[in-house]
Amino acid sequence: MPAQISVQLYTLREQMKAGNHAAVIKRLGEIGYAGIECAGFYGLKPTEIRKLAQDHGMVVSSNHCEMPTAANLQQIIDTHQALGTSYAVSGFWIPEFESIDAIRRAADRINEVVEPLEQAGISLLLHNHWFEFARIDGRIAYQHLVEYAPKVKFEIDTYWASNFGAEVPAKMVAMFRDRTHLLHLKDGDFVRDQPMVACGKGKQDFPAIVAAADPKLVKWAIVELDACATDMVQAVEDSYHYLVGKQLAVGRMPARSAAR
Repeated sequence: MPAQISVQLYTLREQMKAGNHAAVIKRLGEIGYAGIECAGFYGLKPTEIRKLAQDHGMVVSSNHCEMPTAANLQQIIDTHQALGTSYAVSGFWIPEFESIDAIRRAADRINEVVEPLEQAGISLLLHNHWFEFARIDGRIAYQHLVEYAPKVKFEIDTYWASNFGAEVPAKMVAMFRDRTHLLHLKDGDFVRDQPMVACGKGKQDFPAIVAAADPKLVKWAIVELDACATDMVQAVEDSYHYLVGKQLAVGRMPARSAAR
């Protein structure tokens, strides 16, 4: 069975600012989304944004947070328990993947917190950009990471995993199939600094991407569009109808028949 469909609220950050978050979340529920992925709470407490999602038929699928450390570990546990999600998503930036030594140091940071989080029922997932799918010494950077952090798990951003067309996203998902629990689905032309498009309107091969993942592990397919030249709410709605209409994800409402 396909994963449930969620949406990363970062996608709608412009629409949600100035107190508009409640109306936008309501609209997402009307479209049929089953979950929301948080990246900030718009002045609400975690319990409040969880209730706001529930009021519109959704749950908090996952949450993006700062990288867990010994200092903030309990706060991160408390936040995710309050949100009602077991997925804490974080990541690194370019300096942590510029060399093998840098990757090893990043792995040490992961190893320090993975087990305490798991004991609290929280899975730490790394979210990637393009540089984690660049090649270092002939291998994908994430391949080096899993050697030094064998318990690491991923939320693979399938668009960035292309590294601007240098790699095939479905092959990248397959490479890390046994440790990928969430998928970020976005579409476009794989051109740096170009806006994205609704899922199904760009170059992504979503049927191959979804088929490459392990359906027993992947619980959520999450729409995220960093930037879009068209109306963002419409792109989010179009993405829902494409993915649900193609049976690549499961929503709460049927897809319109026009989904291609």
